[in-house]
Amino acid sequence: MDKPAIPNSFRTGPDEQGMFGIFGGRFVAETLMPLILDLERHWNEVKDDPDFKAELTDLSTHYAGRPSKLYFAEGLTRHLREVSSAKGLGGGAKVYFKREDLNHTGSHKINNCLGQILLAKRMGKKRIIAETGAGQHGVASATVAARFGFPCVVYMGATDVARQSPNVFRMKLLGAEVRPVTAGHGTLKDAMNEALRDWVTNVEDTYYLIGTAAGPHPYPELVRDFQSVIGTEARAQILEQEGRLPDTIIACVGGGSNAIGLFHPFLDDKDVRIIGIEAGGRGLDGIEHCASMNAGAPGVLHGNRTYLLQDADGQIMDGHSISAGLDYPGVGPEHSWLRDTGRVEYVPILDDEALEAFKLTTRVEGIIPALESAHAIAHAVKIVPAMDKDQIVIVNLSGRGDKDVHTVANMLGMEI
Repeated sequence: MDKPAIPNSFRTGPDEQGMFGIFGGRFVAETLMPLILDLERHWNEVKDDPDFKAELTDLSTHYAGRPSKLYFAEGLTRHLREVSSAKGLGGGAKVYFKREDLNHTGSHKINNCLGQILLAKRMGKKRIIAETGAGQHGVASATVAARFGFPCVVYMGATDVARQSPNVFRMKLLGAEVRPVTAGHGTLKDAMNEALRDWVTNVEDTYYLIGTAAGPHPYPELVRDFQSVIGTEARAQILEQEGRLPDTIIACVGGGSNAIGLFHPFLDDKDVRIIGIEAGGRGLDGIEHCASMNAGAPGVLHGNRTYLLQDADGQIMDGHSISAGLDYPGVGPEHSWLRDTGRVEYVPILDDEALEAFKLTTRVEGIIPALESAHAIAHAVKIVPAMDKDQIVIVNLSGRGDKDVHTVANMLGMEI
């Protein structure tokens, strides 16, 4: 496929039809189209409304704990510089973590959920539904629903219910109903399918709080904008701490909300290298991965056109990742567009590499990262030793790893 023309700005967003080049759009059932158009109308009203922004900023500050810290990862930097010295490489760049794991609920997901719950309230909705993979979006959805007094149903693949049991319990404590989905492989794709079916059935009173920067327009745009607080803060923080922009920024990509949140404010800074990390699973030679942009093709899923894992007949494949949050056979449409324009590089990281980065970060930083975030750290581990000492890398630490201890214990042959 030929690369699309380079735009004047990579931050211009989708067109009126919700398209990023050939990606995006709204491919939904006719029964949902009025809801999508109503959502778009309300979104266009609130996104520049100073009262809406003020309420969101107040909640983000006093409830969620923003701004999150930009932390110099001294232990990891020292370790990678020792590796660099031993191999006679470039000296090793400085590594910073954008600490989204410190947010209320333990990940970046709360940023988007606070924005969307305020939007649901403006629209007069009475019931919240959500999908979740790793459970962090489910927890954040249940949290904001409890805060604002909404009943909440969270759809979660049965496979993910089993491997993310601490988050399932947290959702139930918060008053949400968790509905396990047994269709397919029982992962995020299947949970999203069921949530869409619920929405079609309950169109009048229900708000679908999508957790990732995918789905029909305007979801990719509004999720991106709510998550862009990550990159906006990181940009200001690194300028304050280092007096200049970073050389490289890295984030993991499943659907892609934490990544687009970090990337978007940096997209027009041409000297900043931007790298998204996909789930390479057990390798790209087979089907046990979720690297849709490295091993997939354009197609339509969950209301938008994007890169997907498909078989020869165009049927969506389930894929695999050690990380429940990256276990999705597609990606947000803006990422697909950024891939094809060449502005962002997308690289796969294997399960084993993510697990080693998880263990390393825990040991040298005293921080237990989410397995999703460990994929991004793993790529930093690969590239930082060859960089110069005066260079700077920011890794988005999108969530904490408490939820993953059972998965990691099983991988290591240990019992909790």
